[in-house]
Amino acid sequence: RARSERLPVPPTILQRDHPPGRGRRRRWGVLGDAPPWLSDDDLQKMRLLASGQVVSKTRVPAHGQVLRVGLRAVGDAEGDASPASPEEDCWDGRCGLIKRPGDLYEVLAFHLDRVLGLNRSLPAVARRFTSHLLPYSYTDGSLRPIIWWAPDLQHLEDTNNDQNSCALGWLQYQEMLRPHRPTPAGRDGPCSSIARGEWSRLALFDFLLQVHDRLDRYCCGFQPDPSEPCMEEMLHEKCRNPAELVLVHILVRRSAPSRLVFIDNAGRPQHPEDKLNFRLLQGIDSFPAVAVAMLRSGRLQSLLLESLHVDRELWESHGGAKGLRPLLRTIDRRARILLRYIQERNLTVFEDSP
Repeated sequence: RARSERLPVPPTILQRDHPPGRGRRRRWGVLGDAPPWLSDDDLQKMRLLASGQVVSKTRVPAHGQVLRVGLRAVGDAEGDASPASPEEDCWDGRCGLIKRPGDLYEVLAFHLDRVLGLNRSLPAVARRFTSHLLPYSYTDGSLRPIIWWAPDLQHLEDTNNDQNSCALGWLQYQEMLRPHRPTPAGRDGPCSSIARGEWSRLALFDFLLQVHDRLDRYCCGFQPDPSEPCMEEMLHEKCRNPAELVLVHILVRRSAPSRLVFIDNAGRPQHPEDKLNFRLLQGIDSFPAVAVAMLRSGRLQSLLLESLHVDRELWESHGGAKGLRPLLRTIDRRARILLRYIQERNLTVFEDSP
């Protein structure tokens, strides 16, 4: 139900998919308590990603700098993992994607997702790798993000479009967002299984992180920098024709086809404030109440610090709170700009459905 009155600030934000643990829990990374917005399931996956032994590796087609690795949890018997193939490991939820050092922002993005109560990103941690199974470039001491591999992500069979669960063009997307679109088109069109509120969550998340690649791969904002991939790779030429624009990384899990999964969330931490990409918000007329309440609370930076403190490698590599604050201030300023955008347009908020 949409409404526009002032929102209460929730005392805690708990993931809806999993029951919270009792009280406060011990962190897996450093001594202390795990914040309540990280579920027991999150913490279990983060522990696997942070300390699991690498037992296999597989290249990801068309992603040269990404490795999928099988992991064995600390404490598992040596023989438990040996009979399994890499594919079996992954189907059992024991795999992760190791990405480039430059993608570390994905770890911050995961914590932002949980603090805001969106719960659409996959668990991610920062880690230094030493396994002899990995190429030297992965074991040279550099810190890399590793993202949990969801075994039931739904991919199109089209090899040219396998980074989507459904094919969706920009014009179709904008038509879907219209509040009174014709029922048959809404029911039978591409991505029709995805709940309408998911696009609002995605737009809010991508705006705070300035992720252009998902909703705005070709136009990359109204004032793209010449160094942007969409300029260097001439993708921007397509921006002149809206009929050619397509959305990318629109993914769902087979187990939850109505909910989006946010992947490749590194975004642009250094993107200048005077060139923020408002195309990401185009067509969105309401936003999730819990996330907006958190943005209004003035506590976003402090709660993000509390959450990031769980990831010891990331925390120490940035010099703790002092080193992380500039990144968090950037997100906080974008949040204030987004709140002003919502207020100036008299946009509404909606309650999350159970």
